[in-house]
Formats: sequence, structure tokens, C-alpha cells
Amino acid sequence: MNPLKVANTLTSNVVHRINKRKSISAIKASPQVFTHLPAGTDRYQAALYFADPMVNAYQIRQWYEPLRRLSEFAPVVILVRNPETAIALLGESPLPIYYAPTIADIEEMLETQDIRAVFYVNQNIRNFQMMRFNDPAHVFISHGESEKAYMWSNQLKAYDYVFSAGQAARDRLAKNLLRYDAIERTRLIGRPQIDVEYPAPVVLNADYKTVLYAPTWEGDRPSMSYGSVTSHGTSMIKALVESGKYNVIFRPHPRSGINSHAYKAGLESIRVSFILNRKTGAPSYVYDESDSWGWQWACADICVTDISAVAYDWLATGKPIIVTTPKNENAAVSDSPALLKLPALSSQEASNAVALITELVAREDHDFIELVEHYFGETASGASMQRFITESLSVMGKQPSLDTDRVDA
Repeated sequence: MNPLKVANTLTSNVVHRINKRKSISAIKASPQVFTHLPAGTDRYQAALYFADPMVNAYQIRQWYEPLRRLSEFAPVVILVRNPETAIALLGESPLPIYYAPTIADIEEMLETQDIRAVFYVNQNIRNFQMMRFNDPAHVFISHGESEKAYMWSNQLKAYDYVFSAGQAARDRLAKNLLRYDAIERTRLIGRPQIDVEYPAPVVLNADYKTVLYAPTWEGDRPSMSYGSVTSHGTSMIKALVESGKYNVIFRPHPRSGINSHAYKAGLESIRVSFILNRKTGAPSYVYDESDSWGWQWACADICVTDISAVAYDWLATGKPIIVTTPKNENAAVSDSPALLKLPALSSQEASNAVALITELVAREDHDFIELVEHYFGETASGASMQRFITESLSVMGKQPSLDTDRVDA
């Protein structure tokens, strides 16, 4: 084994243990913040369960605002198992944090609170420690709609309900999950995130149209190797910068580069390219590592992305989109309506992507209306948020009024 790699691993482990001890000490010093359990009508009625480290916090950030809206009708808490995550989320979440490192801590919360629904954004194996409890409704809400094989994992059978964006997701589950009643076990909520306004952290050159390139990560196995940074991205970005025709927002997946040195090197080459080509009066080049996902929808005119949740978030905007074709032939690709209809980009075509981008930006009618309805249902302002709140309250046994201004227990 490489001695340098061994040394780096040992150093990382030591740093992790030190940070963990510091976090636990901070939590113990503020029990009223991290282990507070309210009484009476303030008792929590719903929880978002998150057992992950902060590297996966992108999965829950997109649910902050929908859950905050839900908390106006039923108190919501984020249940965290990791001490560093508890400390970090306290500084950014609009919802209270409850730190529960042990099953006994979870039992105490359930005994004192009125938890009727538990939401899950991923399929962490520790989810099953929470799902052992029978009383709450266990609801998988995921961290994005996509055509990845992850979206029809057999693990979904373990949840009482799956909150899906639209009919396409229900059809996907019905097709791929054996011995599973997709109609009974799914609730269609649209994409409540599209009903949230997101302030942009950057100012782009208004003289140019903007391309959003938002690839997924490289994956951890061949069937999930949808990431396009090395196969498409570096050559496409080079062509875009050389053309001088477009602002570019590059939004890599937070987990990009963790399994592949080549993928990580591709990220760095794009970063350097942006730095070297920043000039006054020229197109804007933004290497976007912000925590916020959503402001890009309003700022960009076209999106290039992979088979991932980004494609479906963008689809709801009605703006042009290009989906990359995975170079790895072992990547699981379905013959979904979206992938059959949306413009595709192979790795061989990536260096000539500027021509396709220019053509699509100039086109006025992208004929996405039927696709959007199939994947999201009604996307009028506020419709998805309304459905999320209504379905959440329904599985909790609470009846919202027609205007959702109040809810009856």
C-alpha cells in the first residue's frame, strides 16, 4: 500500500476523531438546543431523519423550505445521528435539530413527542434503525427526481409511502419493483422546490446568454457511472470559453471526485480555465460550489446535465435542456419518455456542443408541456408546495382546510 496514502488516511481519521469529540462537547454544553423535547401543543409531529455526515447535506437543504412551510401546520424537527452534522445544521437550518446518537435517544423522543410521520431523503442503511418503530408513517421523499437506478431500488418497499413527483415516477416503480403496489404506496406531490424563490449569490454579464452545466458525480459502481466531467465536460467547457458567446455556470455534484482522481482532475482543469479567462466586459464564468440549489434556474437560459435529478428540476422550467449520454456502456439507462425526447449529447459530440446550444437557445418552442405534466403534474405557482403539505398532513392523519390556512388535528 502507498505509504503516503496510509499517512493521509491516518491523519484524516485523527482529525475526524478530534472534530467528533469537539462536537460532542459542544452539544453537551447546550442540551437545551440539541436535545430539547417540547411539551403540550408544541410537541413535534413530523421528523426528517438524517444519519449522514455533512458531505451529504445537499440532500436535505432542498427540503428546508417545504418542511418549514409544513411546520406552520405541524411542528417539524430534523433528527440527526452525527454530532458534527448536528452542529453544522444548527447554523443553517430553519428547523430545530434533535441529536439522537443512540436508539435510546430516539425512543425517548418518540415517547415524549407526537411523531406521526418520518421523512427520509436517502437510503442510508441507518434508516432502518428508525424504521423499526411502527407508529409513525415512514415516507421516502428522496433528494431529487431522476432516471437513475437508485430511484427504483428494492429498498423503497420498506417505506410506508414514497412521495413521487408525478406519474412518471409512479410508472417507473410499477415497472421495476416486483410485488409492489405503486398506486397504493405512492403519493404524487410535484416538486415543491420550484415554488421557492432563491436569491442569486452572483451577478452575471447581462450581455450574454447563460449556460448551466451541472453534471452528477462519477458514481461508485459501473451501473451508476452517469458523470460526464471527464467524458464530456472538459472539452465542452473549453469550446464554450473559446467561443466567447456565453456566460457559464459550472455546478459540480458535491460528491464529485471522491472515487476518481481523473474526475477530480477534470474539475480542477475547469476551475483553472475559469480563472484564466475572467476579463472585464467578457462572459461570466462561475465555478459554483454554493450550498444553494435553485437560483440557477432563473439565471440560466439552457442547462447541460447528466441523467440525474438536475435534469428533472430543470425540465420544470420549460427552458431548453441537453442530457449527456453516459460513456460507460454499463451505466443503467432506461427508455424513459424524457430521455427519448430530450436532446442528447454524446462524448464524441461534446467539443461541438456550442452549435447545439446555440440552436436550442434560439428555438422558441421546446414542446416540453406534456413531459412536464407527466413528470410533475400541475406546475402552476404554488401547486407543488400545496400538494406536498396536503399529502404530508394526510399521512399524518391531519385534515387541512381547503385554503391550507389552518389544519385540524
